[in-house]
Amino acid sequence: MLDYIDALGQWFLSNLDKLVFSAVTLVVVYVIYRIVVREIRSLTAQKKLQEHVAYTLTRIMKWASATVILLAILAQWGVTIGVITGVLAVFGGTIIGFAAINTVGNAIAGIIVMSSRPFEVGDRIFFNEQFADVVAVDLIYTKMLTLDNVLVSVPNQELLKAEIDNYGKKKVVRRHCTVTPSFEYDSAMVEKALLEAAGKVQGVLKEPEPYVWITKFQNYAVEYNLYVFISDIKRLQEIDADLHRKVLDTCKEHGIDISTPLLLKQLQG
Repeated sequence: MLDYIDALGQWFLSNLDKLVFSAVTLVVVYVIYRIVVREIRSLTAQKKLQEHVAYTLTRIMKWASATVILLAILAQWGVTIGVITGVLAVFGGTIIGFAAINTVGNAIAGIIVMSSRPFEVGDRIFFNEQFADVVAVDLIYTKMLTLDNVLVSVPNQELLKAEIDNYGKKKVVRRHCTVTPSFEYDSAMVEKALLEAAGKVQGVLKEPEPYVWITKFQNYAVEYNLYVFISDIKRLQEIDADLHRKVLDTCKEHGIDISTPLLLKQLQG
């Protein structure tokens, strides 16, 4: 044991300069990384830098700093870039060959997504039959958080193939609720009841004003569509649900039956 401790001490003393240099390199690069990241966050807070650009720059700085530290430390111990490249070529060639097609494809798709900006970090989108909030746009994957609080990573190539509805963060969007009362009800009365229901929903904007259209004549009913505008995108589904609830309750208060007349006729027949 004493021989082992003595040998370890000798090794430490003989390599003290390399150890000190490695430690100094680690501290200096880390300090520079923190300063740059703080500046990026400051520019983002001042709205001089968009969130997705700031996120990408932060990730680039993180990997660049780690690479610089690794190469500097390895160089102190006699491991040159040529040796590292040779090792990667021997052991990583096969793996890279198999993964290159999808990886390069996703990387190119990631660059296209970042440059074309069909959405930004923080936007709520409708993708793959569900709503989700964009958490990060990386080179290979785009990460989304669903309303079930599940983090989903989607390869960027899939995004280029898919249709994506971007609701943004504070965009004004139109929503609607459809009812089908029978022909016996006066259209002005139905319209008044629907507009009254819209006025009871928290989150429905006063401007643009809600409005009602008659969109179709069915066999035994008239199709009315109540259109409203909202800007609180994060509450979109909640507002939709409340709108339908208020329409149901208000129509009951006014004695308007919005059950499907066609179905009732068939059941009675």
